Amino acid sequence: MLLEINISEVVLNTYLLIIYMFAVVVAARILLENRNPAKTVAYLLLLLFIPFVGIIVYIFFGLNYRKKRLYKRKLKADTELFGYVRKQIVKESEQVMAEHSEWMKGRESIVRLLLNDSLAKLTSDNQIDLLINGEEKFPAVFAAMEAAEKFIHLEYFIFENDKIGHEIKELLIRKSKAGVTVRFIYDDYGSRHLHSNFINELKAAGIRVFPFYRIYFPLLANRINYRDHRKIIVVDGKVGFIGGINVSDRYINLRRKHRKGKKGLYWRDSHIRIEGSAVQGLQYLFISNWNFCSEEDLQLTNHLFPQQTGHGNELVQIASSGPDSKHSTIMMSFVAAINSAIRSIYITTPYFIPNDALIDCLKRAAICGLDIQLLIPGITDTLLVNAAARSFYEELMEVGVRIFTYQKGFVHAKTVVIDDNLSIIGTANMDVRSFDCNFEVNAVVYGTDLNLKLTNSFKNDLLNSKELDLATWRQRSRWKKLGESIARLLAPLL
Repeated sequence: MLLEINISEVVLNTYLLIIYMFAVVVAARILLENRNPAKTVAYLLLLLFIPFVGIIVYIFFGLNYRKKRLYKRKLKADTELFGYVRKQIVKESEQVMAEHSEWMKGRESIVRLLLNDSLAKLTSDNQIDLLINGEEKFPAVFAAMEAAEKFIHLEYFIFENDKIGHEIKELLIRKSKAGVTVRFIYDDYGSRHLHSNFINELKAAGIRVFPFYRIYFPLLANRINYRDHRKIIVVDGKVGFIGGINVSDRYINLRRKHRKGKKGLYWRDSHIRIEGSAVQGLQYLFISNWNFCSEEDLQLTNHLFPQQTGHGNELVQIASSGPDSKHSTIMMSFVAAINSAIRSIYITTPYFIPNDALIDCLKRAAICGLDIQLLIPGITDTLLVNAAARSFYEELMEVGVRIFTYQKGFVHAKTVVIDDNLSIIGTANMDVRSFDCNFEVNAVVYGTDLNLKLTNSFKNDLLNSKELDLATWRQRSRWKKLGESIARLLAPLL
């Protein structure tokens, strides 16, 4: 019996030794990658305290070999696609800045950041409609697609075959049969519940459909770490839609019960409809991903990029970033926008896991006396992410940032409203995943019209929110604080 116990101990110790040796190799690889220091520390801590779990997490979610190989090819293709018009875009953007110097005062660095890093053209003829929740978005989307004469392009993270998804499918099929070209990209992970029958119906009607990087084994594929989080619709190259609202009944608040029988949450979200030259920026992003997913070679033709003169006066840049970006463009645009503020900053985000740069610029602005208000969910759909977010609240409130938790339901909107003439709205959350891992798109709007609408919307949301009190917040139990601190260490991996 003693011999059997000794043999078992030897075997166990051997396994543990192998795991720790492998963990050391993985740790060395992580250090050699010279990635973000916070992310490096998070992986190393996981390897130190739970080596087996740390190894698995790194293999499935941390390895970058696929990203480097795959998206290097995509970046090269995108650069060639738009390279020949670079000089013209820069020239026209500089001209728009000069013509609207009063509006652009203090914002020039944001424009040039987006222009130089991602060739985001500044356009000045845009009309923008703010759409609150799916109740306002989808009627506008249906109207635009019904009026389509040439093409409809859709790109979505989540597209579900429920009531609203079925209605869009039927409309797309009808338009395709009427001669309108329909192209549809869906994220293969976010839309993983979209059954093959749904896709086959679209294809049978002549609609071109491709997943964004197909996943065959979701539980074993590290590629789920890099997803297409964009929500883009372009109709005839003249009308575009972007924002936080996916295609799902939850966004029109029709769901009374979820699968487990729980009462459905009220979803609060924001989207915009753009008519004007900024739509060309959305079209370019769609075509870049389309050529990547379909392995086709759509070119920048007049058919896809019709010349137009919008009837609005909003100045807009389409900001984008993703695993194929040279830099974290959207994150840097957030920092630049916050640093340009002179009076107020109102932020709404469902997931708040900022990096050091964002935390520092928010604290600096608050110390300078700016009115900074942050609206985040009071009801969350991700406990670990929420715990990590909560770890940042105290240091922000200490310098004067006011934090509100939305109580009516789940707030999923992603907006930044600065002073009275700068607004950002789109798909990017204020977290590491949106900055480093996902393909995202935001509209950066320099003007007063959308800013006023978003400001009023923000204030209306505060009526259904509760402000956190610093003294009360400090009285949380030590166990809660410890859990939040541990979650914060893992925040770069969430």
